Formats: sequence, C-alpha cells, structure tokens
Amino acid sequence: MTMRLVSWKRWLGSTLVAGLLGGCSGTQFYGNPEYPRPASQTPLDYFSVNWWASLSPPATLEYGPRETASPAYDPVSRTAIALTRDGYARGVGPDGKVKWLYKTASRFSAGPRVVDGIVYVPGGDGVLYALDAATGDEKWKYVAGEALATVPVVSEGLVLVASESDTLFAVKVTDGQWAWQYRRDPPTGFTVRGASRPLVREGVAYIGFSDGYIVALSADDGGVTWERSLSGSGSEFLDVDSSPVMDANGQLYVTSYKSGIFALEADSGDVVWSTSVPGMTGLLLSGQVLFATGDGRVDAYLAETGRLLWSHPLGERAAFTPVFAKGMLMVPTSGSLLFLEPKTGRSRIAWNPGGGITAPPFVAGRQVFVLSNNGFLYSIDLNGIQG
Repeated sequence: MTMRLVSWKRWLGSTLVAGLLGGCSGTQFYGNPEYPRPASQTPLDYFSVNWWASLSPPATLEYGPRETASPAYDPVSRTAIALTRDGYARGVGPDGKVKWLYKTASRFSAGPRVVDGIVYVPGGDGVLYALDAATGDEKWKYVAGEALATVPVVSEGLVLVASESDTLFAVKVTDGQWAWQYRRDPPTGFTVRGASRPLVREGVAYIGFSDGYIVALSADDGGVTWERSLSGSGSEFLDVDSSPVMDANGQLYVTSYKSGIFALEADSGDVVWSTSVPGMTGLLLSGQVLFATGDGRVDAYLAETGRLLWSHPLGERAAFTPVFAKGMLMVPTSGSLLFLEPKTGRSRIAWNPGGGITAPPFVAGRQVFVLSNNGFLYSIDLNGIQG
C-alpha cells in the first residue's frame, strides 16, 4: 500500500485564530495541510506543530469524513497509534513516518489504550485486538461479535470495552479469554451514536447505557451493585453516553443526553444535584471544576454544587470530549480545535487543520497528538497559557 507522508518541523500555520471572545466570532481558516502556508500574521506561541502524517485522506467524492477514534501513545517505543475510518491501525514514529500497519475489517469508532507496551484496539468489526505497540504484532484477539465503541479500560487483570449494542465485555489481559459481560436492551426509538466508557474505581465499574441508565457493576464478575435511571420516560435520545468521572470524595458525574448533568453518590447512585441542560455528551473533571461539552456549547460547573461558572456558545457546532493540558482546555468541535481559558471560557485559539476535529486529542506531557477529520495525524508541542 502506498502512503503519502508529510513531515514538517516546527510549523505554526495560518489556521490559527487568536483573541477570539465569546462565541468564537473571529475568522476561521481552512486548508489542506499538505501545502505550505505562510506563518500566522499574529505572533502566537501557544503551540507549534512538530510533524504531520497523512494517514487516511478523503477519497474522491467522500462527503464529510469523520475520524472519531482518539489517538494514543507508547512512551517506551515513542510510537503514536492512530485508528482511522479505513479500518487500519497504524503506529507512527517520532519522525512522523508510519512504522507499522494492521488491517481490520471495519472502521473504528473509538481509540486504543496502551498499557505496558501493549495496545488494545477496539474494532468496529467486533474484535478486540492486543498488539505490540512498537511493532504492531498481534498478541491475541477476542471476538465479541458486536461493534466495539469505547476506549478499552485496563484494570486488575481485565480489559473492559463496551459495544454499540449496549454490552460491556470483560476479557483477561494475559490471553484475551472471556471473563464476563453485562448487557442491557437498547430502547426502541432513536439513540445518540456512541457509548459510555466504563470508569473503574475500587473494584466497581460505572457505565452508562442508551436506555438512560447508569449502572455500577462488580469489576470481578459483572454483578450489579446498583442502577439508576436518569432520563425519565420516553423511548428516544435517552442515552447516558458520557464516560463517568469521579472526584476525590467519591462523587460521580455523568450526563443524560435528554435530561442534563448529574452528580451521584458513588456507593448508592443517589442524586446529589442535577442540571436541566440537555444535549451534553462529554465530561472532564479538573480539581473542583466540571467541564461539559455537547450540542452548541461548552460549560464549566462547580463540581460540589453544580453552579454554572461560565458557558461558551458554539452556535450550530457540536463539541466533543475535552482534554486539559498546560493550563488550557482543548475542545474538539465540528469546526476546529478550541483552546479555552479554563477560568473564564474565553477562546484563545481556534485551529482547524481541515475538516474539523471529532476525536479527543491525546496528551502526553507537553506533547499532544491530534487526528483531524481529514485523516491527518499531528504531533504538536504545547507552550500553554501564561498567567
């Protein structure tokens, strides 16, 4: 297979927009990253691009390509791993060149997880793969039979991954043998695309489902500890698809697409507080602040009480799961990657390398890996926000 690679060092392109206030009212720049462009006229130094690699560029007449799988990184072999819509898993070296390829039978919905040099790959073909992160060699695979849709979680000798059909699978890290599974019946109406990645704490796995329930399961055998309905009655868009997050005091946070954000007692599922803001699908907890993303907005809440601290409007755009790095909140959106001040919600930069960004970036210290919807993988260095 012939691959076109582009590797440019220390590039800061004209796809940056600075000083954007409120709802990102500044001009957006779009372009094909294969072609050089002059440096931005604004003296910005928030980040710089080390290299980019063209992994799965849009095909002729392909409309609105989307890459939904977040990249990952193996620090030992210095290999970035990207899963793309053409069904390939790729390992990319520190020079931006592809080191290895692994072909699967379908596109990917979610990114991989790297632990101890092994990359766990959730296949859209219904197979969970364990590959050597440095070489791409297959260690084992488990045939789940359902399209896998979450980044795998590795905990206490098990790999946990959820499917698009509302099944949570647990297999053994050593050989991929089945350990247990838990399934709920999806609702009869429309659901939101995606699935909830389980959160494992102190032997309990917390996970949401498309029928509007969040469930606490024993990580040992999948037994139910408690379950809680968050979306009320109805049959459409009940999804609890956000990955749950938990604070140091054992308070659990999760979203219902229909009903809003919920804070729950982790040991019982009792509701501590909730909002009435629908359409939220992503959560990030940093200190005492809970960041939420979804349809047309990015919000920040005081985690203890649910008080709204700020809201950043996005108009018609959707925001996906954010990450936090070097003092900046990085929010992938259907239009660009936003760099927000976490205290105020002010947008410092909106960067669109072409096609927008759906997959959450992967943060490895000051280095961040970004997969654009046009199938380009970027390695960028963050300098952060001063002051």
